[in-house]
Amino acid sequence: MSDLYTQVVTSPPGRMIAGRVGLPQPTKLERHEPGAPVVVGAVLSGGAPRGRLGKRIEQVLGGAGAAKPETTSAPVKALVFDATGISDSTELVELQRFFHPNVKRVQRSGRVVVLGTPPVGLPPRAATAQRALEGFTRSLGKEIGRGIAVQLVYVTEGAEEEIDSTLRFLLSPRSAYVSGQVIEIGQAVAKAEELNWTRPLEGKLALVTGASRGIGEAIATTLHRDGAELVLLDVPALSADLTAVAKRLGAETIELDITDPDAPLQIAAAIPDGVDVIVHNAGVTRDRTIAKMPEDRWSSLMEINLSSEERINDELLNKGLLRTNGRIVCVSSMSGVAGNSGQTNYATSKAGVIGMVEALAPELAKRKATINAVAPGFIETQMTAQMPIAIREAGRRMNSMSQGGLPVDVAETIAWFASPASTGVNGNTVRVCGQSLLGA
Repeated sequence: MSDLYTQVVTSPPGRMIAGRVGLPQPTKLERHEPGAPVVVGAVLSGGAPRGRLGKRIEQVLGGAGAAKPETTSAPVKALVFDATGISDSTELVELQRFFHPNVKRVQRSGRVVVLGTPPVGLPPRAATAQRALEGFTRSLGKEIGRGIAVQLVYVTEGAEEEIDSTLRFLLSPRSAYVSGQVIEIGQAVAKAEELNWTRPLEGKLALVTGASRGIGEAIATTLHRDGAELVLLDVPALSADLTAVAKRLGAETIELDITDPDAPLQIAAAIPDGVDVIVHNAGVTRDRTIAKMPEDRWSSLMEINLSSEERINDELLNKGLLRTNGRIVCVSSMSGVAGNSGQTNYATSKAGVIGMVEALAPELAKRKATINAVAPGFIETQMTAQMPIAIREAGRRMNSMSQGGLPVDVAETIAWFASPASTGVNGNTVRVCGQSLLGA
């Protein structure tokens, strides 16, 4: 969808005018191109004294082919800081000591990743200091600009070997519209697999609901790019669109309404040998304030967005159809995080999705599988194109990137969750929102 404002303010005369009057000037975000390296440019790493991740970070960067800066003042594409050694608030000055001289070296569409230790269970002073990292990374993401994304990754002690997939994703253009996030990596739920980083889903089967268009089609396309075989699901009314996507990707299809009582049984019957990745993408909006919300409007949305997902999960898990090191990935929404006027039903359903992820994560770990969610913000789709212009422009500009995201941004995040290498990433909800100024 065309973003006329961005086109104008990034033109030579537009840049001059926007700079003089203080208008947002979005940076054109770099996105992944097939065959491209993880990072195009140098990566500078550092850390606080007594950090436990420095060696592992260097191993990951070396394996990803990241270059080191040629000089102490040369531009870099990314900064990575190991903050696990910070155990007292007085030691937070290590952040200033590293970032003050280096933050201006980061190039456009660059990356900043801070790694810490989950505060829960730490001694009080250490927990205080580690929790403070969230304020630092979120603030840095809002002030750094130029399309640079900033993240905090908490790594559980003993899970040092599990950072590879996450660090590669966050340093790469695949995470173009992900910023200001807090991600937790825990112990691996399953034994590590031999992995082709170019096609990590080779030999895996993925089920994607709501796959006929928009974000669903982007998810299917991205998983197929990464090597997955696909089963794509959507309602019969969208049969033509679904068939076209399936033909392009060499996929099987299931045409049904996921709210039908026998839908879980039909889905299970279509994948008798099991599935490696389940992506719950199907969803609708039926907006109205609660004072004007009839019960059928509330209940029909809740069935599609939440209750049907629970029933499908129950059926597939009870029949053992989610394979070892399997993945369930759910699509929530920023509305489920921050709420939204006129969307009490939608926000309730999407907050419920986050609750489902948090509740099922321990159970999935016991089954040697994971469950996570993405929460998209303003994404350029047919639906957002129909919004009134004032609301549409507010959605685009009210984030640290000053622009809307693309369906592929959601898809890339789901592909990271789906990777067999993300076996330590469980129970997370990651916002794909360009660090929206709403909802933290």
